[in-house]
Amino acid sequence: MLPAFPLIRQSFGLDPTSTDVAGIITVFFVGLAVAQLVYGPLADRFGRKPVLYGGYVVFLVGAILSILAPTLPLLLMARFVWGVGAAGARVVALSIVRDQYEGEAMAKTMSLIMAIFIMVPVVAPAVGAAIIAVAPWRTLFGFVAVFAASVALWARRLPESLHPEDRLELSFKRIFEAGRAVVSNRTTVGFTIAASCTTGALLVWLSLSELVVGDVYGRLEDFPIFFGGMAAITGGVMILNSRLIDRVGLHRLVTLVTRTYVVAAGVFVLIVMAYDGVPPFWLLFVLLSVVFGHYGLIIPNFTSIAMQPMGHIAGTASSVIGATSTFVGVVLSALITAQFDNTVMPVALAFFGLGGLALIASSWGERHWEG
Repeated sequence: MLPAFPLIRQSFGLDPTSTDVAGIITVFFVGLAVAQLVYGPLADRFGRKPVLYGGYVVFLVGAILSILAPTLPLLLMARFVWGVGAAGARVVALSIVRDQYEGEAMAKTMSLIMAIFIMVPVVAPAVGAAIIAVAPWRTLFGFVAVFAASVALWARRLPESLHPEDRLELSFKRIFEAGRAVVSNRTTVGFTIAASCTTGALLVWLSLSELVVGDVYGRLEDFPIFFGGMAAITGGVMILNSRLIDRVGLHRLVTLVTRTYVVAAGVFVLIVMAYDGVPPFWLLFVLLSVVFGHYGLIIPNFTSIAMQPMGHIAGTASSVIGATSTFVGVVLSALITAQFDNTVMPVALAFFGLGGLALIASSWGERHWEG
């Protein structure tokens, strides 16, 4: 989607430097956040697969509406619907993992699941650039619709992981009690806050990356390669995560990586300051690769630890955790993105500041986890 922003601005008659099109990303994540609160209780009541299929249907509707949208406001509405549909797959995927695993086994499996969640927005610009090089920008939506339909058909082979005897009553009282169980568990709360902060920093970069690469550096043609390189690093680290958990242990790994992430982000800020906000393009790639490499170890493990005490209400818990981390991340991202000053500094400060908050929250949550 990001490489198509200049074409979308041109199509809707916007200024070439307008940040309005960034709403295409933001509203998607808003829909993703809000809808998770609905899918979770439904997944605990009716099972994982029916909710998964329902999400796919809504997702396809959003994609088709995006193809047909004649104005930017209508496109934003369609993207919101798209996000609502995507929430189903996110909630169900995390719930199935919790149904099948616990402890470090869950963390290792979760790392592979989260690798896909993180890799998609990182790899997508490269795929999008290839598509718009040979077809109109709206073809992007058609490509995603076809891909989603194919995945939905493949998902028919997925076994149901929630047995009928384990399904929970769908009532406001039960949902309220489940939500209270989530927010009263300090380990879950601490690591959910930590995940919210890291998600916010990630969304800052996703929102500003096209402007940074295209306007600040004038290297928009290198955008797909830039993202592809970081995607390879992030994916490789996430695959490595399971091995590191075996060798180091989940507790020690999370503590160590979160601290080194904050240090790396602090170095990022200092280097950006030394270059008056615009470091050399190659150096920016190196700095972002280090940060995203840490993400490969942070995000899946934060989510795994937050979900660990919630096996009895996995669907509702995954929805609350996912909705909170996504929504708070969107708000933080919007506040920071508004401060864009045609330099890399807002991005660097987001990684450092939100990383520091994530360290504090995860340390607090881990103390209660160990205790």
